[in-house]
Amino acid sequence: MSRLLYRLGHFSGRHPWRVLAAWVVLAVSIVMLNSSAGGAPDESFSIPGAESQRAADAVADRFPQETIYTSNVIFHSDDGLTGPATRTAIEQTVTELSQGHEVVSVSNPYDPRGPTLSKDGTTAFATVAFAASEIGVEQFEAAEKAVENAVEAGVQVEYDGGLGYAKGDAAPSSEKIGILVAIVVLAVAFGSLVALSIPIVTALFGLLIGISSLGVLSGLVNVPEIANIVGMMLGLGVGIDYALFILSRHRQNLDDGMPVPEAIGEANSSAGQSVLFAGATVIVAIAGLQVSGVPMMAVMGWASALMVAVTMTAAVTLLPAILGIVGTKVNAAKIPFIKQRPANDPSSSSARWAARVVAHPVRYGVVAALVLGVLATPVFSMRLGFTDASNDPASTTTRKAFDLVADAYGPGTNGPFQVVLETHGAADTDATIDRVAGALAADQGVASVDEPTFNDGKDIAIIGVTPTSAPQDAETSATLHRLRDHVLPDAIGDSSVEPMVTGGTAMSEDVSNRLQDRMPWFLGAVIGLSFLVLMLVFRSVLVPLKAAVLNLLSVGAAYGVVVAVFQWGWAAQLIGVEGSVPIMPLAPMLMFAILFGLSMDYEVFLLSRVREQFTRHGHAKKAIVEGVASTGRVITSAGLIMISVFASFVLMPDVTAKMFGVGLAVAVLLDVTLVRMVLVPAAMSLLGDRAWWLPAWLDRLLPSIDLEGGHTPDDISELDGTIEEEDARVRV
Repeated sequence: MSRLLYRLGHFSGRHPWRVLAAWVVLAVSIVMLNSSAGGAPDESFSIPGAESQRAADAVADRFPQETIYTSNVIFHSDDGLTGPATRTAIEQTVTELSQGHEVVSVSNPYDPRGPTLSKDGTTAFATVAFAASEIGVEQFEAAEKAVENAVEAGVQVEYDGGLGYAKGDAAPSSEKIGILVAIVVLAVAFGSLVALSIPIVTALFGLLIGISSLGVLSGLVNVPEIANIVGMMLGLGVGIDYALFILSRHRQNLDDGMPVPEAIGEANSSAGQSVLFAGATVIVAIAGLQVSGVPMMAVMGWASALMVAVTMTAAVTLLPAILGIVGTKVNAAKIPFIKQRPANDPSSSSARWAARVVAHPVRYGVVAALVLGVLATPVFSMRLGFTDASNDPASTTTRKAFDLVADAYGPGTNGPFQVVLETHGAADTDATIDRVAGALAADQGVASVDEPTFNDGKDIAIIGVTPTSAPQDAETSATLHRLRDHVLPDAIGDSSVEPMVTGGTAMSEDVSNRLQDRMPWFLGAVIGLSFLVLMLVFRSVLVPLKAAVLNLLSVGAAYGVVVAVFQWGWAAQLIGVEGSVPIMPLAPMLMFAILFGLSMDYEVFLLSRVREQFTRHGHAKKAIVEGVASTGRVITSAGLIMISVFASFVLMPDVTAKMFGVGLAVAVLLDVTLVRMVLVPAAMSLLGDRAWWLPAWLDRLLPSIDLEGGHTPDDISELDGTIEEEDARVRV
């Protein structure tokens, strides 16, 4: 691998325009393919085997007149909605709504068979049923035209569900802030306009191809919007970081007197190989989401892995070409008042700090571990649940609609259950359904029960149930479990009627339960595969074991901060979050995959240099200090860039994006400070020479991998003199 990467970097350095042209052709092709065959984000999801999914499928197959793809249009006026002129305007609106694109039916708020007018007469709603799950801009524009009569009559009109989100409240381009911070960090790190621009250009090029590739993927499978958000976070963050590591090594090689093509090849064979293994670890961790049992989660994992793969490939192919074009002017256009410093500085603050930690490993290690432990404490009170319109900004139509419905009809109206009863031809169907309806109405957590509705074949019935509590309340989950475990089975008795509960709230609960059940398998797969990769890279058993334990600590601490901010509400208003927000069920698993992989990035970059020094002189503690001294500033810069990219997404209005932004930013902050600069040096100091122990039988089985990028004289004989000079300098 090292030899191949050297040749790839050397070729790119000597023929940069060919490589750049190939990347331009690839980018144009992917962008054009996306424009012709790409698809839009799709938020629909399924939970194979779950009760709520089986019920939804049964309704879709045998109850075509009933659709779960609905959106409400809410009408409100403090003066009331019963006046003749107002009523006429709303009824005209209902008529025009029914003529919208893919509209199946629209309920009339004044229908005597099921009026939706509130008791005080100030609020009403019309339910619009659609034939397809995707409610987009076309449907929203038709609805906006339809409600003009009501608006002109002085009625406030708001939308929930798909129509509300199709309105598309503008979100700020938060990634631009991350790029600006990255520019500042790179300016301080390199002190050169040319050097700082290279990682940015490489990352943006990879990001363009990656985002376009996700668009193409959306044309084949359902890819949710959050996958694009997370993909953009990862693509921008790791794209700059990977380019930064290779560029830093290339500049060191130039300082040591290497010609440009050889310097690029050596940087690609050493730092580039670290990039490949680090990126492979991220991909392995994220691909582990396949075991989640939720197709939407698996797609998010593969989408994120695709972004990492693209940026990783750009770092070892496109970046060397750019370096070849720049040539010896990589440090040109120096920035005033910023001093360029050598990367290997034994008197740097990183080196002094590492020496202090290595001298007192127990003292520093215990303090850092206690801090992480305290931060992780809130995890034990984590409550999973999907966010809903109550978590949207107060200015959005979905939030206004949610509040109007909750105030007029009760909090449970925003999250009703659907009890689906499959009759299977039972003789006592009517009596059983009557018992079920009565038992549901008698439950303490149920506010109201609708009349049963049968399909044409009389083999399936639906009973709408409105709980007394809001969708996110723990009481609602308790009501759902009580209905499933006790109320419905007791009411069914010996009848062959099969009850199932579905609806948005029920599906959210089933997703949470599925992910909790699969979490141990997921953790085992990710940690196990990462352990094998690190053992292969470092030829050690204790190093990957130590990495797994420390990464679990940092991820746990990040989880704790997320719970404290979003669920407990600590400082939530500072980031635009109103009230308590449950932790999205997808977040813990997806965040673990991303964070565990990114933590392994820094582990590989740091310990590859430590191992390089240890193999040269055999002094474990000295190697730790030298490794931190040579990578500390680069890892810190990379961490600051990653933190700024992730933190910039906190500015987005979507609370899920905020959750990922806070969690990922905090995790990287903890990793590059407490873990990478304290716990890793402390643990490696305590392990000493034993850190690199590997059983002899296992050593014979594992293939040899050289992260230092050494080459044979036959491959690159022109580097012999340079290598000998470097070895002599290190010995001195």
